[in-house]
Amino acid sequence: MPPKQYQNPPSLLLDPKSRYSANIKTNHGDMTLQLLPAEAPRTVNNFVFLARDEFYNGGVFHRVIKDFMIQGGCPKGDGTGGPGYRFPDEEVKRPYTKGTLAMANAGPNTNGSQFFIVHGANVGLPPNYTIFGQLISGEDVLDTLANVPVTAGGGGEQSRPTDTLEIISIEIAEEPIASNEA
Repeated sequence: MPPKQYQNPPSLLLDPKSRYSANIKTNHGDMTLQLLPAEAPRTVNNFVFLARDEFYNGGVFHRVIKDFMIQGGCPKGDGTGGPGYRFPDEEVKRPYTKGTLAMANAGPNTNGSQFFIVHGANVGLPPNYTIFGQLISGEDVLDTLANVPVTAGGGGEQSRPTDTLEIISIEIAEEPIASNEA
């Protein structure tokens, strides 16, 4: 079955009175990330939409570079696919430290479905990749995924995992923000 494709980015579905987290279930364990809709509302909205529509289910982390990042979200599993649309970047307001969740892209304003989770302490990337979440549990799983053996990928980069790193599902949790937290 071909991957799901969409005509346009999703309409806004986030509730500004809620906080969101994502639990990425993998064949090596779970990682939970706090999403950052106040910093990247369009990107969080996109990720929540795709996760709830089960776009990521059964996908893989197709690109792994130890001490740098793990990348997933490509429906083709090789880094060449997306959801059928692109959407603009949002301002990056923090550094790319370990556990940062950010959008992968092919240049300015080419966001779609691919994302990465930073594995290195501070990887020194330029602010070209919208940050929209932070790992809050499952650092051991991130370490396990980032340390799998790799081989040369399509472009010759040593980043294709030799084992399947399956994204079983991404479950979104939404909880109201207490009135005294607003």
